[in-house]
Amino acid sequence: MSVKTDKFVEIASKNHQSGYNCCQAVVCAFCKELGLDEDMAFRMAEGFGSGMGVQSTCGAVTGAIMLAGLKNSQGTDNVTTKGATYKMSKEIIAEFEKMNGSSICKELKGIETRQVLRSCSGCIEDAVRIAQKAVFASEE
Repeated sequence: MSVKTDKFVEIASKNHQSGYNCCQAVVCAFCKELGLDEDMAFRMAEGFGSGMGVQSTCGAVTGAIMLAGLKNSQGTDNVTTKGATYKMSKEIIAEFEKMNGSSICKELKGIETRQVLRSCSGCIEDAVRIAQKAVFASEE
């Protein structure tokens, strides 16, 4: 993977170590690149941590999907980008599940099975790598 990806992984890891939840860590790692206010992104992503607070879809994956929307959407002036963004989101989830066996927080953490599939730190790294590849591939 590129040096650029390693830099995003490093930023996301530092974010998580500083108390950001998994979604915040992923989204905020790309704020500078996307020209997004980090405080606003942090606040918007807060409810998506811990699998949306109920150990549902992994926050790191949700962060990668948020990045797909930020990168792909043309905003309220052109609402026709949804289909392409949904396709990108589906690809992000499929890649993450291929790597980790699930995209559900409680399954990844082994809450019911006591078998951890991937740590939060690992999920963050994987989501950053997937997001970088999916969202910024055309720019490399």
